[in-house]
Amino acid sequence: MPSLRQLLAAHAPLLLLDAASTRVQAGWFASESPEAAKWETADEEAGTGVFRCVEMLGVEIGAARAFVFCDGPGSMLGIRTTAMALRTWGVLAPRPVFAYHSLAVVAESLGRDDLTIIADARRELWHAQARGSALRRVPTSGLTGELAMPEHFRTWSPLPAQVRPVPYSLAALLPRVAGADLFRATEMPDAFLHEEPNYATWTPQIHRAPGTL
Repeated sequence: MPSLRQLLAAHAPLLLLDAASTRVQAGWFASESPEAAKWETADEEAGTGVFRCVEMLGVEIGAARAFVFCDGPGSMLGIRTTAMALRTWGVLAPRPVFAYHSLAVVAESLGRDDLTIIADARRELWHAQARGSALRRVPTSGLTGELAMPEHFRTWSPLPAQVRPVPYSLAALLPRVAGADLFRATEMPDAFLHEEPNYATWTPQIHRAPGTL
């Protein structure tokens, strides 16, 4: 798993897109310096916000040598909108794509192994990740210790009493974690799932009236 610094050394200029929260964020890394990135944000639906941010950056998609995106946890619609855009651009001009987890970035930036970062997974379930640990999905009753949740992340379940909000501004967070191995190469950008969907199968049958062969 490469770090942001390694990605920039190998692939700059690089376009980063994050629609995991209600605030869409886009960053253009023209050089190997994470601190020199140009950022735009949009507080609107991802279907327009992603492309508005790219437009405000004033860059040509064709100039990017690689893409980076957040594959979750977060807004499934926002993440899949971003993934669809990256797959489309990849058809027009194939380029490497790298994914990262939103909660891993926050956990690493805060630098505390005893703090768990959470995001709503619906139905009284929560995505949970501590620094250096794997992403988990746990029920509300399984959340213990000190908790934090990134700002602008949607919730459907009541928040645990011990949770506190923390910023989710990638312009500030990513330079702090630029040396951490948080990124994964992916050939098919899509939203992160804890497990693959399990679909029921059925065998078609011809329906006959009773007493007929």
